[in-house]
Amino acid sequence: MSEILKPATMPAVAYRKNLPIDDEESLLDVELPVPQPGPHDLLVQVEAVAVNPVDYKIRQSNDPGGEPKVLGWDAAGTVVAVGELVELFEVGDEVFYAGALDRPGTNARFHTVDERIVGHKPRTLSFAEAAALPLTSLTAWEGLFERLGLSEDAPEETGTLLVTAAAGGVGAMVAQLARALTGLTVIGTASRPETAAFARSMGVTHVVDHHHPLPAQVTEVAPDGVDHIFSTAGTDRNLAAYADLLKPFGKLLAIDDFGSVEIGLLKAKSISFHWELMFTRSLFRTPDQVAQHHILDRIARLVDAGTLRTTATQDLGTIDAAHLREAHRILESGTAIGKLTLTGF
Repeated sequence: MSEILKPATMPAVAYRKNLPIDDEESLLDVELPVPQPGPHDLLVQVEAVAVNPVDYKIRQSNDPGGEPKVLGWDAAGTVVAVGELVELFEVGDEVFYAGALDRPGTNARFHTVDERIVGHKPRTLSFAEAAALPLTSLTAWEGLFERLGLSEDAPEETGTLLVTAAAGGVGAMVAQLARALTGLTVIGTASRPETAAFARSMGVTHVVDHHHPLPAQVTEVAPDGVDHIFSTAGTDRNLAAYADLLKPFGKLLAIDDFGSVEIGLLKAKSISFHWELMFTRSLFRTPDQVAQHHILDRIARLVDAGTLRTTATQDLGTIDAAHLREAHRILESGTAIGKLTLTGF
């Protein structure tokens, strides 16, 4: 195993029990052993992280039984050690990635991650700007080009895409990728002047308000309906509206969590329904895990070429319990625009 000198312990932020975010013990500063990389792992010195809804959802629902559980599924940093089977990276490489649900999170000074789900950090971005991208970029890319079956680099591809919460982390990346790599017209939902402006800056052509009925607003700009819907939130509440808006043989993709829905609403138009979870490849150790490495490297090239931009909007300070509690609080309030980041220890 190739490596550089590192300490035996490290600072990290963890939780021990499910508590509301206004409780000072909901997230704690802790000291943990530095992990050792497995055969396919990189040991990364974390320089910046971003926070996602999955962080607070797990904090609220997954009881660690008193043991410290580290959250975090977006990071950028520097490789300081590699496992014996690593082929894609070397010590000293700057990287960005989203990690895996079934391994400790990135809110720690050092973090181990399988090289096959890691990308080379965009050269033109800071660590914080890069940390904002992995989870949302992978979700958007897999959703658009693998689940919905769109063709990348196909400006001649016509049609209409509706993306909900277009000022959120995923929605903003969906809009950017669709505008940059396809010929689709992008309609995005947003409910405030500032979120509408951010959505337009990310590539949305038409903005509609998701606090009001969607069909009447969408049909004003797409009288014949839409071809694709990328639903980031409210899929269960909006399913009837989606069935109304989608053209025959249209495609609906969801990334949010909900219970049972009346899927039969989609049958008359032969609308197909798709799930996207960017953690599927790492959770099930699929043979094509390395696809995420290639996607992230492609994202980095598009960023460095000026085709895509970071969705980082606010850096809250150093990676510690107090700043992470604030990040969770903002996300839980539903008022975040783009991505929240934290930098350094």
